[in-house]
Amino acid sequence: MVLNGGGPPPGGVLGVEPAVWEAQFRPMFLNQVRIATAFLAGMRQRRWGRILVTSSSGAVQPIPALGISNTLRASLLSWAKSISSEIAADGVTVNTVLPGRIQTDRVDEIDAAAAKRQNMSVEDVVRSSLAAIPMGRYGTVDEYARVCVFLVSACAAYVTGTVVRVDGGYIRAI
Repeated sequence: MVLNGGGPPPGGVLGVEPAVWEAQFRPMFLNQVRIATAFLAGMRQRRWGRILVTSSSGAVQPIPALGISNTLRASLLSWAKSISSEIAADGVTVNTVLPGRIQTDRVDEIDAAAAKRQNMSVEDVVRSSLAAIPMGRYGTVDEYARVCVFLVSACAAYVTGTVVRVDGGYIRAI
């Protein structure tokens, strides 16, 4: 099972109304937990299952102007780690993948919004992003997918409760 709640609107957290937090909490966190819970009993009964949480590098290194996303993805990261230890003995693994700048339509939208907000060209925003990534490029969807495939495969049977970064070295913390 792959949990992926999409992305909320960009912006900071200062001044975000409680109704906006609630509206974003449902699809990004609560619905993900509900979906996983609906399938957990069967996975545990079969003594095999894989839950892969798609998060963001912003969960551990907040991304400017993605405050709601950073906050709610961190809560899902904590949920995944918590439940992984509760169900590990049943043969069910729970892992989280933190994509960095993967070349997608969403990243294009974020870059365009940053360009508008900073009164820069999109090309300059991309150049700035690339300068912060040690590999000097955005990742591909295929590169990201290959890591995900490993984590849901039998090869990863002894990997649970972990966080895997697919970010070209962007996250600076150990």
